[in-house]
Amino acid sequence: MTDFGFPVLFALGLWWLGTGVVLYLDNLPRRTFRWTMLGGIVVLAVAIFGFALSSLHDGRLAAYAGFTCGLVIWGVLEMSYFTGFLTGPRKLACPQDCRGWRRFWLAVLTSLYHELAIIATAVFLILIAWEQPNQVGVWTFMVLWLMRWSAKLNLFFGVPNLNEDWLPEHLRYLKSYMPNRGMNLLFPISITVSTVVVVLMVLEAIAPHSAGAAAVRLSLATTLLALALLEHWLLVLPLPDEALWSWALPNRQDAAKGDQGGSGADGGALRSAVARTRPQGGEGGDYAAPACGRRAGWASGL
Repeated sequence: MTDFGFPVLFALGLWWLGTGVVLYLDNLPRRTFRWTMLGGIVVLAVAIFGFALSSLHDGRLAAYAGFTCGLVIWGVLEMSYFTGFLTGPRKLACPQDCRGWRRFWLAVLTSLYHELAIIATAVFLILIAWEQPNQVGVWTFMVLWLMRWSAKLNLFFGVPNLNEDWLPEHLRYLKSYMPNRGMNLLFPISITVSTVVVVLMVLEAIAPHSAGAAAVRLSLATTLLALALLEHWLLVLPLPDEALWSWALPNRQDAAKGDQGGSGADGGALRSAVARTRPQGGEGGDYAAPACGRRAGWASGL
């Protein structure tokens, strides 16, 4: 139980709580974002220190610490994107007639700086933990990074279950890059590869030579990968996953009123309604994505 049950529950609880916290902070009025990021920088520094310290030890406690620090580091990076502090050079909607590689490149430009920061962070963490006994922090970060890219590519190619309420108002232009489709060719590949890796990791975790801290590390990483796999399925299955984090999504009318200086409830409601229906500006204005946003949670990269 201590080698498998507790790690699974710990990873599940931290995934749920971490996703909710990031969603809540990223959907607050924009005037709060500077304080959010100042606090995030402090938390990031503590998490990096904890990551480095935990990588030196191979016990169970170090496994939980490394896993937690890896998740926190990832969470701060994601928060920097959704608050708009670290995105990319493009902040406009995709032109309606844009297709193929040009559409892909414009989509990359919306998050280019953030992707480069993730790559730099990954290299930094790998170097810190190089040849150290506890690698679970690195595994955690890499699982989140790879599954995030898988989720983003599936969103780019099109999936049926998208919820724009998960996307902050100031990033609504992103939905123009994500068509609403019944299926794409990448999705079955993503699901199959992830499932095979999960099965292999489970077999390794329950193997006799993986007892103790090794089993805990594998159980934590495997649970996170399984959650990311579940989030991929939520992109196509009609399940009400929004209920899991309903507490973390503030009333957008209140947020709009806070950002506009509080000009009345009716005015805030009208602005919110208009923001949900009008096309976002930029290079042609209109777009062909009727109901886009994101449905996958933290394990797919928020």
